[in-house]
Amino acid sequence: MAKQKNVFFCKECGYEASKWMGQCPACKSWDTFVEEKPLNTAEKRRGTAFLTEPEPLAKINTTENNRITTGLQEMDRVLGGGIVIGSLVLVGGDPGIGKSTLLLQICRELTDKMHRVLYISGEESLQQIKMRADRLGVFRGDLLLLSETNLDNIEEIIRKDKPEIVVIDSIQTMYKEDIGAAPGSVSQVRETTGVLMHLAKGLDISIFIVGHVTKEGVVAGPRVLEHMVDTVLYFEGEDKASYRILRAVKNRFGSTNEIGVFEMQDQGLREVLNPSEFMLQGKPEGEPGSVVAASMEGTRPILVEVQALVCQTNFNMPRRTAAGTDYNRVNLLMAVLEKRVGIQMSGMDAYVNVAGGMKINEPALDLAIVLALLSSYRNLALDEHTICFGEIGLTGEIRGVGMAEQRVMEAEKMGFHTCILPKTNADNIKKSGMKLIGVKNIKELNRLFN
Repeated sequence: MAKQKNVFFCKECGYEASKWMGQCPACKSWDTFVEEKPLNTAEKRRGTAFLTEPEPLAKINTTENNRITTGLQEMDRVLGGGIVIGSLVLVGGDPGIGKSTLLLQICRELTDKMHRVLYISGEESLQQIKMRADRLGVFRGDLLLLSETNLDNIEEIIRKDKPEIVVIDSIQTMYKEDIGAAPGSVSQVRETTGVLMHLAKGLDISIFIVGHVTKEGVVAGPRVLEHMVDTVLYFEGEDKASYRILRAVKNRFGSTNEIGVFEMQDQGLREVLNPSEFMLQGKPEGEPGSVVAASMEGTRPILVEVQALVCQTNFNMPRRTAAGTDYNRVNLLMAVLEKRVGIQMSGMDAYVNVAGGMKINEPALDLAIVLALLSSYRNLALDEHTICFGEIGLTGEIRGVGMAEQRVMEAEKMGFHTCILPKTNADNIKKSGMKLIGVKNIKELNRLFN
């Protein structure tokens, strides 16, 4: 009998090759091939098949009953209005960020509404899950718990009990016995996700999958995992900060720009329904270099504080630092300031920070960064009730941005009186209780400090 040779898989895209290669020919990633045992041909063909018949598009109903509300407004916002029946959702995040806590809280809300939920853990015992559940509060409904890593047993239980929602914690611990690779390998993750996808679509069961992330911040396993699921959510947050951000990077049933904000407490995660108020806590009053900007995350306006510190450098090459925004964008805006306004910043150290730990790469943050730099450079503070937003081009023009009216309404609700914005946006806003200052060019910003 001929000896069976191992094959090599790309960890990023799942490409299969007979020998090791330095660069994957499919996704062009370097040093991503790992050696594993090949799948049997019979196993490749075998799957969880369901006999279905094609239906005309006009006869397919898409009512609101196709979604299940989780009981957490922030979670429903990110999902696009609730859990879609039969969907497969991947939740990723750093270890200890709160993925299991979030999903267990969702399970509590769903069981309270008499939904049948099955929580499957491959990392914790039933007693450990019970201890965490007791910390979160009272479970008035019956939550089904299972500690299992064998996917064949899990599939049999799901078919027998037919729950409405299933949570898999985590996909890297699950394995199929007929696949020779270790749990968490490319073959195991790909095949187990494929089985769960067939179960979700065939039985109309909504399945949440918890995925570990690598040191690069992406979900461990082949990138094809993210292509197979319907929704990919990332749970983010700084180690020392109490807030957590749930961000949708892929969503077949809603916007991919929505975020949900939570605060980690002793009793679990608390929803932050007004992120603007949360982000502006502790803002200094009357200090140079502090400017409030109106940013958009999906359809939600969020007010954030942009801070800048400009000082004379003591080195041959000035130091530039950016936290919470793009470093190269800050350098670009400083070059525009020097060229178009005539401010000599080539000999200045510059430090820019988005307070609160938010990471924002929206171009509408440009105007706030420039105003913060000017405020620190001139050592003059803007009025504390002033907010701004706008994109700045290389010629110094201030360009209009989208959803300007929603930004102004959020600022007005938070008690701001004046808004500095692009002239094109100011002309299109018909009704506002705020004082709108429309600017066309970066040179016009000088008069705000005179």
